[in-house]
Amino acid sequence: MSNMSLRVIARVAAKADSVEQVRAILMGVVEPTRREPGCLGYQLLQNQADPTDFTCVEEWVSAAAERSHVATPHISGALRQLLGLLAAEPDVRRYTVLK
Repeated sequence: MSNMSLRVIARVAAKADSVEQVRAILMGVVEPTRREPGCLGYQLLQNQADPTDFTCVEEWVSAAAERSHVATPHISGALRQLLGLLAAEPDVRRYTVLK
């Protein structure tokens, strides 16, 4: 799989009283992530029906590029900032495009 592009869907559930803080933290990683080598696309979504529900839709040239992304200072820093603000652990799923 290392030679194939990778799609990642990462869902984050904010506590009801932390929505604005979580939004600001997540928005802060969008532009640095888009500038990373190997990033083909990165979008941050917020559910219209449930504002505590955030989803990142990511596309990477390879699994290695995505692993490098997870180790960047802006992601590790964001994860530290999110401690105590989330209703659950982030749900990160990795996919290969079949067709």
